[in-house]
Formats: sequence, C-alpha cells, structure tokens
Amino acid sequence: MITELGHFALILAFAVAVVQMVVPLAGAMTKRADWMAVAEPAATAQFLLTAFSFAALTYAFVVSDFSLQLVTLNSHTDKPMIYKITGVWGNHEGSMLLWVLILTLFGAMAAWFGGNLPPTLRARVLAVQSSIAVAFFAFIIFTSNPFWRLAIPPFNGQDLNPLLQDPGLAFHPPFLYLGYVGLSMSFSFAVAALMEGRVDAAWGRWVRPWTLTAWLFLTIGIALGSWWAYYELGWGGFWFWDPVENASFMPWLIAAALLHSAIVVEKREALKSWTILLAILAFGFSLIGAFIVRSGVLTSVHAFANDPERGVYLLIITGVFTGGALVLFAIRASAMEAKGVFGSVSRETGLIVNNILLAVSCFVVFVGTMWPLLADILWERKLSVGPPFFNQAFTPFMVLLALALPIGSLLPWKRGRLERVIPLLVPALILSIALAALAFAIQTGRSALGPIGVALGIWLIAGTVTELWQRAGKGGVRLQRLRGLPRADWGKAVAHSGLGITMFGVAALMAWELEDIRIAQIGDRFSVGIHDIELRDVRRERGPNYVTTKAEMGVFRNGREVAVLYPEKRFYPVANMPTTEAAIKNGILRDVYLVIGDPQQNGGWAVRTYIKPFANWIWAGSIIMALGGALSLSDRRHRVAAGARRIAAPDNAVPAE
Repeated sequence: MITELGHFALILAFAVAVVQMVVPLAGAMTKRADWMAVAEPAATAQFLLTAFSFAALTYAFVVSDFSLQLVTLNSHTDKPMIYKITGVWGNHEGSMLLWVLILTLFGAMAAWFGGNLPPTLRARVLAVQSSIAVAFFAFIIFTSNPFWRLAIPPFNGQDLNPLLQDPGLAFHPPFLYLGYVGLSMSFSFAVAALMEGRVDAAWGRWVRPWTLTAWLFLTIGIALGSWWAYYELGWGGFWFWDPVENASFMPWLIAAALLHSAIVVEKREALKSWTILLAILAFGFSLIGAFIVRSGVLTSVHAFANDPERGVYLLIITGVFTGGALVLFAIRASAMEAKGVFGSVSRETGLIVNNILLAVSCFVVFVGTMWPLLADILWERKLSVGPPFFNQAFTPFMVLLALALPIGSLLPWKRGRLERVIPLLVPALILSIALAALAFAIQTGRSALGPIGVALGIWLIAGTVTELWQRAGKGGVRLQRLRGLPRADWGKAVAHSGLGITMFGVAALMAWELEDIRIAQIGDRFSVGIHDIELRDVRRERGPNYVTTKAEMGVFRNGREVAVLYPEKRFYPVANMPTTEAAIKNGILRDVYLVIGDPQQNGGWAVRTYIKPFANWIWAGSIIMALGGALSLSDRRHRVAAGARRIAAPDNAVPAE
C-alpha cells in the first residue's frame, strides 16, 4: 500500500510540475500577480510529494519488498541495513528519483528564500526549474519507473553490486547529486535573465550563492568518490580519468569558472554574456554526465548497466535544455550590455585568465572523454584515451592557473600595475623555490614532478596569506582588521589554500610512490622503502553476505611494529562477484597500502604493497576547499538577497480576482 501511494505521489508531483512550469511563466508574461504567485506553493508541494515518493521506495528496500522489481534486482535479506538503504540510489531508477528529489528541493528553496527577488524574475526562475523537473519526471515515469511490480515476487533478491556496498558509496552519490543538480539553479537564473533581457549586479549576487552551494557539494562528492576508489578498488590510485569521474569533474571546473565570473558581474557589471554562457554550460555538463553514466555508451566501473535506449531520452533532454538555452542566449546576448570598463592589467583581467584556463581545461577533459565514442561513430574505430593523454594535456593548464591565482587576487579592480603587485609576492616566490629545491635535493634522481608540486602548493598558500596581509592594511591595527574581513574573503583564502594542498598531494603521490608486487609465503618478511612487511597468516571467514580471504600482515619500521593490517579478498555468492578490500595504515606523511591477491601453486600468495606519500593531503585539501566554500556561503552578503528589500509587484500587475 505504501509503495502504491509513493507511485501515486510521483505522478501527482509530475502534474504539479507541469502547472508550475506553465502558470507562473504565463503570469510573468502577462504581469498577473496571482498567476505568478502559484509558483511558490507549487514548488513546495512538488518537493513534498517527491520526498514522500522517495520515502516510500526507501521503505520498500528496508522491509525487503520483493514485489518491486527494483528491490529484487538490488537488494537481499542478508544485506546490512545501511546497504539496504543505499541500495535505493545504487541503481538507475532509484538514483534518478534521488536526482529529481534534489531538483525539487532546490526549487522549493528558491521559493522559500527568494522573497527579495523581483516577482517576474522569481516566477520565471521557478518555472524554468520546474520545466527541468517535468522532463525528468516524464523520463522516470515512462522509461525508468522504480515502482514497477513483479507478478510473482521471488523469495529473495539478487543483491546490490558489491562495489557499492561500502560506507563511502553511501554518501558519495547524494553529495554528488547535490552538486550536479544544484547547478540547475544557476541555469534557471540564467535562462530567466535571458527572458527578461536584464542582467545586473543584483543578478550576480543572487546566482553566486546557488553556484557556490552546488560547487561545495560537488567538491565533497568528488573527494568521496576519489577516496572510495583509492581504498576500495585495490588499484592504489585516487583518480583514473574514468569517463564517470570526468563527468563529475567537468561541471566542477565550469562551476569554479562561473563563481569567479559572477564576482565580476556583481562588482563591476562586466562579463555578463560570458557568465550567462557559463551558467548554461555548467548544467549542460551535468546533463552530459547523467547521459554518460546511464547510457552505456562509454565503459566505466562506475556506470549503471543500462540499455542505450534510455540514454537516447537523456540525450534528448540534454539537447532540448542546453540547445534551447544556447539559442535563447544567441538571440538575447546582445542585450547584456557590459557597464564596467577595465584595463588590461586589473583584477577583472585576472579573473578572465582564470576563466579561460578553467574552461579550456574542461574542454580538454571533454574531448578526451568523448573521443572514443566519436571515433566509434564516425570511423568505426575502437580507441582508448587513458591517463597519459589527460596528464599531459590537462596538467599545464592547472600549473598556469596555480601560477596566476595569487597575482590576480592582489590586483585592484578596474586598473592596476604589475610592478606594484609582483614585489609583494617576492617572499612567497622565494619560499616556494627554496622548498622545491629542498625537495629536489632530498629525492635525488627522481622526477621533477614532486618539487614542482611543492613549489605550486607553497606558492598558492603563501600568495593567499600575502593577499590577506595586504587586505588588512598597515599599522598596528592590522590584526584587528584581519579579524574584521568578510567571511567571503576568508572563505576564498581557505579554498585557494585547499587547492594548493591538493595540488601538492597529487604531485607528491605521483612522483614519490613506491610499489612492490611479489609472491610471499606465510612467515615471509620483506622490505619496501623504510618499512618491513610480514605476511603472518591467511584465513577464510564469513561475513553477512559474503565470504572472505583475510590476510594478517605486520608493518614494521626500524625494527618496531607500527601496525597490523588485514587486507581482504571478498566474494559475494548472490552477485557472483569478487571485490578487493585494501588494508591501509594512514599517516600524515605516507600511507602503507596492502593488497592480498590469489593463492599460488607453490602455496604462496600474491601480495601488493604501496607506499603512498602525502596521499591524505589530497582529500584534506578537498575538505579545506569545501570548508572555504561553506565559510563564504555563511557571509551575510550571500544570505541577503539582491537589494536586501522585498520588491513590490509591478504597477501594471493584474490583481487576483
């Protein structure tokens, strides 16, 4: 009964979304205040109905209702409760319902907190947001309905993909979707602004918090996915340039560019057309990501196994919204008159350089991701684009971005002089070069990647500190002024520092990693770097819904035991699938990463050992970036809507009858 009510609520939410898409938009065009007012209660009702539908599906998973096809295909009675719940979004249909739930949540939040928006703009934003919901409601109900019943329910289910039965995957998709779908609000604001033919500083102030929220969640989601890949897949890597990984990274890059571009709109009323274009592209890449994950056209360990026919519908949705918005942009872009004039050396120019580097790097990732598909379609050739291409083509743009950020941050608005800025950064430059030289001297005979990473990371952090110090002015009240700086300024400094830490962690791990693969007998002890590893025992055990081969391995340093680790190789009988569970001794300076492999004919075991220097700095930097975003978001200037006053309805609005 509950699942039937959930199905009905989903259909009713679809109907409400259609009303919200049509009536407020017509009201904005005819200046009818009563029609525009429909948007707010409709957005709330749409969210509540979708939330009930999602709760009903979750209930079906919790109680193992195998009369639902989706529960049968993705759950099992012996599965731990946390994975029964995460099984709701560990599949195509459930993940799409989560997508729409978050989409309606953002629409409802725009209705709840959009009181300071002009009524016509608010109505158009909520109508555009609902039009996206209409498309996805239709996609779910007609092609991917999670409430389809089975005529004869089985006694048990087929279990969830074992790779997804992990705490990291319990939180990774919701955070990722909050970022993906959150960019729909930037898109809605952009399309609504094009309809009205007006973009001003108030619009820039309004679009920034939504973009910042989406970027923040996307940062956390990507970091969780990277962390999961690091310890769960057993390959010892944190990023593989997999198509699905790239699908989340591309909107992150564009959203970062949009954040910086919106600042110019808010402060100087310049770059209006470019900012609108970025808002369209950011959500467009999110839709492309949904297509990549669910179409099956690109092979990925993360992708949902679905027939390409569903991908066609997603491709149509992507084409309609992205293409339609770009056509509208082409028609109305000339109305986006830029008011702010600035010199070739200014903060505006620095932000333009930032935007160009982020946009081009996104294009590089897009080309590398889609090229195998294009080659197959156009020339019927099977090609593979792997990490070597991405590392060589993408890295130079990130190096240039890191070099440019501190300089651009110190330049004044409108007009500046490099000869005044460069001397301020000399201490940061000296410190960066000195520490890079120290790293190069210590590592003797290895790649220059590590020292370069050290230099870039220190340059970013020291440049950020320099900017804050200069913002505080001169004299004895400097510390007092530092404490009084807006949270948005502190948030920017924290986020840029986090980027520097992540860059250093990535470079250090890639340059200084040690790897050892061998056949070891029980009782053997061998050395890897400064550590000794001892294989003590290998035994079979049974888990809740799997059997495992678990090794016991001692880790020694300078003759003293520092850890006992238990790497596993699990087998899930219901899914008929093995997984590798790496055992990791985490540390600030390095991780010891152990993997147990298959038994050998001579009685030994395949053992892989990695020493991962500064691995945790990658995720620490990501967390710091997200904290910087949260700190900026808490700034009162982001919480107060454009103008800080409720704007009355237009004089010629038709009153409610």
